[in-house]
Amino acid sequence: MQTFELFRFADAVQSIAIEMNCRAHLGSGEVRYYSAEIVLQSGFVSGRVALAVSHEDLDEWERCLDALEAEEGAEWPAGGRSAWVDVVPDDPVVVTVHDSPSTQIAVRLPMDVPSDWLKENRLRLGRVRASVSADS
Repeated sequence: MQTFELFRFADAVQSIAIEMNCRAHLGSGEVRYYSAEIVLQSGFVSGRVALAVSHEDLDEWERCLDALEAEEGAEWPAGGRSAWVDVVPDDPVVVTVHDSPSTQIAVRLPMDVPSDWLKENRLRLGRVRASVSADS
């Protein structure tokens, strides 16, 4: 199993990350999906929720990073097919994890992320892309 973090938002108290298994393909068909989980940890609540990530989702995450750098909010992954995150680049950064559309459960975490959080998340995206490209 080859698991990488696609992204991470964290401070000293809490974190939200996407852990993606770059070798676990889900389903069959033209679009290749990879097994992933949104992992939330805090002193108040911790949990994991599954999702499937495609190459197109990785492209969309890059566009989200561009939007965040422009101080705009971002929701990822698009389409409402699974769990998703909503990121607001305020001070502090606010990340909300939404469970699948059927449960409508959401957990909102404000975080004092380090100043290089965008750079670090772009590096994580690059590692995931390299891994899934090697698998293709």
